[in-house]
Amino acid sequence: MEIFGHAVSSEGIREVSKKMEEVQSWPRSSSAIEIRSFLGLARYYRHFMEGFSSIASPLNRLTHKGTPFRWSNECGERFQKLKTALTTAPVLVLPSTSGSYIVYCDALQIGIVCVLMQKGRVIAYA
Repeated sequence: MEIFGHAVSSEGIREVSKKMEEVQSWPRSSSAIEIRSFLGLARYYRHFMEGFSSIASPLNRLTHKGTPFRWSNECGERFQKLKTALTTAPVLVLPSTSGSYIVYCDALQIGIVCVLMQKGRVIAYA
């Protein structure tokens, strides 16, 4: 059975890999608009990533008005680092059987973003 992005069975609890695969397979951006889209997702979880602003700084520079879009090796490395941070602990952790849950929702023009948290840690997001 799937609950809040986790598969629950007699073998235990494991993360459902579909959402993580979507983030991990996010293609390299080829424009400032695409970078803004990715950084929008990543910024939503910035409080759960140590050093987020320094990791994202080369990507942020690509979004500045009047700045030519030049993808560098550093941008590629930071892009991969953010994707990994979004799909691994401490951003995503397994839920605990003790304690309560908090659900945060944000309605956007193109959809709804929800985050399930427990003890100040992100369990799942959609």
